[in-house]
Amino acid sequence: MKKRLLAFSLALAFAGTSSIVQAEGNINAGKEKAAACTACHGENGNSMVGTFPKLAQQHASYLQKQLQAFKDGSRNNPIMSPMAMALSAEDMVDISAYYAAQKVSANTLPVLDADEDKKPAAAEAGKTTKAEDPMQKLLAQGSDLYRNGDLGREVSACIACHGPSGEGNKPAAFPALKSQHADYLIKALMDFKSGARSNNPDNMMHMIAKKMTDEEIKAVAYRISMMK
Repeated sequence: MKKRLLAFSLALAFAGTSSIVQAEGNINAGKEKAAACTACHGENGNSMVGTFPKLAQQHASYLQKQLQAFKDGSRNNPIMSPMAMALSAEDMVDISAYYAAQKVSANTLPVLDADEDKKPAAAEAGKTTKAEDPMQKLLAQGSDLYRNGDLGREVSACIACHGPSGEGNKPAAFPALKSQHADYLIKALMDFKSGARSNNPDNMMHMIAKKMTDEEIKAVAYRISMMK
C-alpha cells in the first residue's frame, strides 16, 4: 500500500508541471525535414541500432523539448547538438509531429552479455527452468521496480510518471518509454545517475537513478524494452 501511495503522490506532484505550449505540427512537412534523421533513427523513427533511440510514437511535446535543449545547450550531444542548431522552432514542431504519428516497433527479447549470463549448474545439465533463467529474473526484477519502486531506498516507481504500459504523460511532457531499445535506456539512466544528463524538472531523474544499482538499471531497462 505504501508503494502505491508513493507512486500516486508522485503522479500528482508532477502532473501538469510542463510549461510547454505545443503547437500543431505539419506531419508531411515533418517527414521531409526528418530525412536527415533516418541515418541514426531509422525509417519512420524506428532505429535499427540499440544505442540510437526510437522516436516513433514519442510525444511531440517531449521531442520538441529535447530538440530545444540540444539547441540551447542544456543537453549536450556531439551529433544532436549541431543538428538542432540548424532547426527553426517550426522545424522542431513539424519533425516532432511526424515522429509522434508513427508507430513504434516491438523488440525481441534482449540477450545478456556472456559475463552477465551466469547460469546455474542445473543449466549445464539441461534442467534450467524459466524461473532460473537470468533474463527472466531480470525482467521480473525490472517489472517490480517499474511498478513499485523501492520505498526503503526512495527509488520512485517509474509507473508514476511513465504510465502502466510505458506510454508516458503527454500533458506533462514525460516521455513514452515502451519498446525503447534497452541499450539506449541503460545509457540514459547511467547518464542521469552520473549527472552527465540533467535537463529534467528539478533534476528528478538524477535523484532517482543515483539510488539505483547498475543491475537495477539493467533490469528496468530490459523490462521497459519489452513493453508494447
